[in-house]
Amino acid sequence: MRVILIDATFELHHAQYIINSCDSRFRVVSAGRRFGKTRLAVLECLAVANEGKRAWWISPTYKMSNVGWRPLRQMASRIPGAVIRKAEREVVIPGGGLVAVRSADNPDALRGEGLDFVVMDEAAYIMPEAWIEAIRPALSDRLGRALFISTPRGRNWFWDIHRKGGVEPDWSSFTYPTSANPFMPAGEIEAARAELPEIIFRQEYLAEFVDSEGAVFRRVHDAARLEPREPQPGQYVGGVDVAASVDYTVITVLDAQTKEMVAIDRFNRVDYPVLEDRIAACYAKWGLTGMVIEANSIGQGVIDHLQNRGMNIQPFTTTNATKHGIIQSLQSAFEHGQIKIIDDPVLVGELLSFESKKTNSGNFTYSAPEGQHDDCVMSLALAWYAVDRAQPVILFGA
Repeated sequence: MRVILIDATFELHHAQYIINSCDSRFRVVSAGRRFGKTRLAVLECLAVANEGKRAWWISPTYKMSNVGWRPLRQMASRIPGAVIRKAEREVVIPGGGLVAVRSADNPDALRGEGLDFVVMDEAAYIMPEAWIEAIRPALSDRLGRALFISTPRGRNWFWDIHRKGGVEPDWSSFTYPTSANPFMPAGEIEAARAELPEIIFRQEYLAEFVDSEGAVFRRVHDAARLEPREPQPGQYVGGVDVAASVDYTVITVLDAQTKEMVAIDRFNRVDYPVLEDRIAACYAKWGLTGMVIEANSIGQGVIDHLQNRGMNIQPFTTTNATKHGIIQSLQSAFEHGQIKIIDDPVLVGELLSFESKKTNSGNFTYSAPEGQHDDCVMSLALAWYAVDRAQPVILFGA
């Protein structure tokens, strides 16, 4: 399908056309990565502005708003007479129509404007208060419309509004996998299927609302809101799960004061000297107060070498009993909102997939599903153990 905006022509693929053709006031689109939901939503914003109306593009954060601002700016540059206000992140179309990019960091800042159309980008990552308290009222006087686009993020409020489609008046919902985009190479999707944990592939590429009921760790998505950062003044600790063969060595660094995850390094198939140097480099970069490393298998040898280099390393011997203890401690941290982690797809996938099984004796064992990894989970659990067991300044009796 062709969309014509003041002499500028844009193309939609079939699935985008179906969404665009729906005349429901509120449309909710759960779609896989690279489906084309951003392009569709930008075109709809420009179409509204082309009618002399006001549209807003709302992202979870200012940084994430670049995802919408970049294609909006590019497409608007093809429209004769369009004015691009870079400082304000606004596009004005001949005739007075406007598209403005805003972020939901502070929902109160979204109040006050009357709107004809709004796109809530990555809606699953936006706090529901932004919609309920600020945006929905802004649509009332003009009977404005809304388009919610996102990949799922568990069964949060985006799942709730997605279920309104076909049930409540004015609401329609759509679900499309990445493969619905005919321009997406099939090989790329299969590569992602092979590389990512199943639960993350289903969420990010199949656009499924994955049910985490029965999982060991709850509220993982609530905690996964950070990005890696560089060292700042503070006290940091680390946890390392050392790979013996085809598994991954994972280094996790936590801020011992804020209990926020600041870094993760995951690698495999390196010689032991390289592995040790990589751990040592992380230790030095963050000026770690201490580091917990699993002593099982090859771990003790790595620990001995690092201790000989003057590092404060705490060995941790994993048994059913000790593993139970650190996993339950980490489980409690998620449940009570005590920990914040980096939104890393492999880490999140491992946490959501992690299983507990009851033995015949009535005890519990913890592990990844068969054929999957739990190296990130164990590294995080060891780092949390480092934070949780003592005051940072006297960690490990240093």
